[in-house]
Amino acid sequence: MNLSYSDCQHTFRAEARDWLASAVPATPLPSFDTKEGFAAHREWERCLHEGRWGTVTWPESYGGRGADLIEWLIFEEEYYRAGAPGRVNQNGIFLLGPTLMEHGTQAQRQRFLPPMAAGDTIWAQGWSEPNAGSDMAAIRCTAERHGDRYIINGQKTWSTRATFADWLFGLFRTEAGSERHRGLSFLLVPLDTPGITVRPVRQLNGLPGFAEVFFDDAECSADNLLGEEGGGWSVAMATAGFERGLMLRSPARYQEAARRLVSLYLAQRPAVDRDPSVRGAVLAAWMRAEAYTLATYATASRLLSGGHIGSESSTNKIFWSELDLELHSTAMSILGERAELQSTAVDCEAGGAWLEGFLFAQAGPIYAGTNEIQRNIIADRMLGLPRS
Repeated sequence: MNLSYSDCQHTFRAEARDWLASAVPATPLPSFDTKEGFAAHREWERCLHEGRWGTVTWPESYGGRGADLIEWLIFEEEYYRAGAPGRVNQNGIFLLGPTLMEHGTQAQRQRFLPPMAAGDTIWAQGWSEPNAGSDMAAIRCTAERHGDRYIINGQKTWSTRATFADWLFGLFRTEAGSERHRGLSFLLVPLDTPGITVRPVRQLNGLPGFAEVFFDDAECSADNLLGEEGGGWSVAMATAGFERGLMLRSPARYQEAARRLVSLYLAQRPAVDRDPSVRGAVLAAWMRAEAYTLATYATASRLLSGGHIGSESSTNKIFWSELDLELHSTAMSILGERAELQSTAVDCEAGGAWLEGFLFAQAGPIYAGTNEIQRNIIADRMLGLPRS
């Protein structure tokens, strides 16, 4: 694989690096799982949009730069290297946005994409239900059609960003008596709709990164149907492909974590080298981060040459979620008892950030489809193994 960059790509990198150097806040923003932090990250999304860096792969007509996947990877490398804030609207920009471009009408794209890019509308994901987690085909939340509107009843849970978000996208059962993948529709629902109740769900760190959403005869315009009525499963699978594939978790996220891990190890080396396994764990994590980067560049190059990504997106999801656990678990072992100090503690040093990352990494093998489900997909669709 040729890893050299063109002159245009070098120019793109330099432009991104210069802009980020001037725009990234000098002090970290509060967590976007707080009301204050959510508002601050919304403003950051608006800042990115004004610089035309918020949606680099989107067409220029929707506020993007029309960048290809290699340029996106370059931008992500510069973004994480600059220590830029997390993307509070990643559900919209990286998941729903591409889905709208693929399945939405022209009117829907014009209506939803510009405010999404500008940070004016922040999106929550409404997949899971109490008895339909990784098995999305078991969804029971109903949306009954009445002329030009749907009446929604039921519950969603583990809805990412829903505590403070403006809109929710999700699957709803629109055909009475239908089962499994049939009779599902993909709807876009404003969360301030009468009849909707949002109840925050606390994470391990105590902050409401998720929410339960209850629908009690909530009305939704039929104009907010994405794709065909009853055809929501195929639309949702497109979204899931973006979630498990390249866009949600760029390799730069893990490269930067690996660099921080190496720095942490070197700073603590005299003490931690008493256990020789720690050095090996640091090296293994760094190499896996580099391997994921190279694999992603190879996939991006193949896509740019007319290829496609299908069930292999499941291998991506397993790899980056387990890599995240590996990186943070190794950091926790280096920090020892100090790893348990929260970021507000006087003597936490770098421990607070690693603790937050470690707690979040526990969810990686669960969200975006559990890794057990992804392994089943790989066995069935990629390896052709018989079902039990």
